[in-house]
Amino acid sequence: MSASSSPSSSSSNPVRIDRPQVRSSRFVFASPHSGRDYTADFLARAALPVSLLRRSEDAYLDQLFEAVPRYGASLVAATFPRAFVDPNRARWELDPAMFDRRLPSEAGPVTARAAAGLGVVPRLAADGRAIYAGRISLDEALERVRRHYDPYHAALKQEIAIVRDQFGEAVVIDCHSMPSGSARGADIVLGDRFGVSCAPGLVEHAEQAFRRVGLGVVRNRPYAGGYTTEYYGRPDAGVHVLQVEINRALYLDESRVERSAKWPRLAAALDKWAQDIMSYGEATRAAAE
Repeated sequence: MSASSSPSSSSSNPVRIDRPQVRSSRFVFASPHSGRDYTADFLARAALPVSLLRRSEDAYLDQLFEAVPRYGASLVAATFPRAFVDPNRARWELDPAMFDRRLPSEAGPVTARAAAGLGVVPRLAADGRAIYAGRISLDEALERVRRHYDPYHAALKQEIAIVRDQFGEAVVIDCHSMPSGSARGADIVLGDRFGVSCAPGLVEHAEQAFRRVGLGVVRNRPYAGGYTTEYYGRPDAGVHVLQVEINRALYLDESRVERSAKWPRLAAALDKWAQDIMSYGEATRAAAE
């Protein structure tokens, strides 16, 4: 790996919040899967090398959207890797097959995602390989959730509350990337839970803004939105959430998990798109005022 693309060696803070000097936008950008802080303890426990673990990342999404604070929005990014804890899952979305004892009753029914090894503490990496050689301690998993998952969601909730208090509503752009093999030829997949998680006008504006920068868009297939979209998306309560999936082939050497020569072009397009999407609704509000 080059020095510019290597994962960080350690971080004391599980979440990074980049706030604008002057908050002038209702938008909050979230990057739950771009963390690359692989601690020595985790790597020693894992049965896979970091080169394979990193394929679970939405690699460098936080860097692709790092300019949004300059335009008045905030950026919330997990620093821990998705293979360690996945914040785009429910807090108790655990796979009972991977732990040394039974889950407590408050865990509830096992979801399909958890049973498939893709719970809040994943059993499998992105390529379907087992992350661990055997079972791990449930106490350790719950401590990971407490120390990493909880702070991430506390930060996201805080930003949503600040924005909603100031502007009367909040718009969350949940930023993800997708393997080129699952993109089905699309550059971008927009997920709004099939019309549930945000206003229809927001999705339409987002789609047209992507087309204006030369990117092809489909909606909800194969990605309609995950836990963040489902949990936080409450348009009637003034919180709109739109999931954005970006084809990794547009910016990444997927096998090496390194930025490719295409990076500058996509970064420039996303910068224009971010400014465009943040203008959503401005004309309507100005007329109302």
